Amino acid sequence: MSDVGSDEFDDERGKLGEYDGGRNEAGERHGAGRAVLPNGDVYQGGYESGKRHGQGTYSFKNGARYVGDYHQNMKHGQGTFYYPDGSKYEGLWVEDLRQGHGFYTYPNGDAYKGEWLHHVRHGQGIYHYHKTGSKYKGSWVNGKKESAGEYIHSDNRYSGNFVNNNPYGPGKYVFAGCEQHGEYRHTEQDRAEREWDESASSAILKWIPKCVSDLTL
Repeated sequence: MSDVGSDEFDDERGKLGEYDGGRNEAGERHGAGRAVLPNGDVYQGGYESGKRHGQGTYSFKNGARYVGDYHQNMKHGQGTFYYPDGSKYEGLWVEDLRQGHGFYTYPNGDAYKGEWLHHVRHGQGIYHYHKTGSKYKGSWVNGKKESAGEYIHSDNRYSGNFVNNNPYGPGKYVFAGCEQHGEYRHTEQDRAEREWDESASSAILKWIPKCVSDLTL
């Protein structure tokens, strides 16, 4: 669902909604106020020159709710968005988009804490998998795991390079008393199959172990 509030405002005759609150000399909404929009959404909070500005709470008719900072009618600054599916985002916003540092909890119990850009995970962050207890810690690009990162499990850890959400290239598995070095790559058979069948998945990777060493700091 969209988490952008309606920009519709009521006119003086109330045809486009209801408003109760302060106004400036120009008759614009200004200061604290409460608006009920034609679609059933409700906003209560600060206004400046007719636009939502400062602290406010926007309640959507579908059950979603935003509590936080507004600037020039847009979510901007620190705020929390409660989604109808039970998920929640707490963090920074820039012009109605999740951007900067934030914490997102998903309906299945998974959680992501880290950097965002243009509404998607981007930068450094940690994703916790609720079902397994594992987590990914590392770099994200446009919502996908990319570059350096590591999977952390209860009994081992994988550290290496990631491409398009998957480990790829050199890396290592770290166990209680040793490290196994190797790399993830496509097998010769995988590549041959993709040459004949363009629909074959390019995400089928195989771990190729190379050596085992003592733990390194």
